[in-house]
Amino acid sequence: MHADVDAFLSHLQVERRMSAHTLDAYRRDLGALVDWSQAQGHADLRGLDAEAIRACIAAGHRGGLSPKSLQRRLSAFRSFFQWLLKHGHIVANPAAGVRGPKAPRKLPQVLDVDEAAQLVEVPVDAPLGLRDRALLELFYSSGLRLSELVGLRWRDLDLAAGLVTVLGKGSRQRSVPVGSHALRALGDWRTESGGGNDAPVFPGRGGGPITARAVQMRLRLLAQRQGLFKRVHPHLLRHSFASHVLESSGDLRGVQELLGHADIATTQIYTHLDFQHLAKVYDAAHPRAKRRKA
Repeated sequence: MHADVDAFLSHLQVERRMSAHTLDAYRRDLGALVDWSQAQGHADLRGLDAEAIRACIAAGHRGGLSPKSLQRRLSAFRSFFQWLLKHGHIVANPAAGVRGPKAPRKLPQVLDVDEAAQLVEVPVDAPLGLRDRALLELFYSSGLRLSELVGLRWRDLDLAAGLVTVLGKGSRQRSVPVGSHALRALGDWRTESGGGNDAPVFPGRGGGPITARAVQMRLRLLAQRQGLFKRVHPHLLRHSFASHVLESSGDLRGVQELLGHADIATTQIYTHLDFQHLAKVYDAAHPRAKRRKA
């Protein structure tokens, strides 16, 4: 059992170039399948059928796993068995037709435009003020993921052209526009930091790139200082970026490209946020709205 799982994880790491975080998730989910199979007396994962997969998912449900976690686990099973099928080790994917429990759709929280401006306009005369302003402006200006931002080197930024090039999920490279406020903040920060082309844009202790955890903690502190009482985290700025661009442009495909989503279905959640905004405008402005709340 472990040999098949290890070979599949190696495939994800070497050929698919998945991140360490994603690999850990696959390792945990497939490890749960191995443990369950051994407890049930199965000798080989290749012999499992759809009924066994349903029973494994049901066991996770009884163990208290959320519908979202079970859906992720089932997705890992499908990918694993599809890989076995591709290499001729099985004749059918037993997880292909198994459906997980339906998880409630949870819309991401976002900052409104005024809140976003309030957050990013941190005082530049404070300690690390220029760095903090550049970091926040870049997050909100370009909708970067946390991993993309902490890995940036100055060579990835073209301040003259107003572009930043990042390596996203699945090692997919994309170039994203950088707004004028972020360009100005980055230029001021580079002048102060004196970083060369190969230097991290946001260095941490010892001169290496700042850690993701340090950025998360700093954002929480800066939000409190700026008088925001929402739970501010890096992905909140990415959500806000996407929602505000879609709200103004209505171009879902363009937002997909800017975010680096492989599947437009991932981007479509922001259309629900946009509708919520329009519904609020309607309720507040139309003299005969007075819609009854569900």
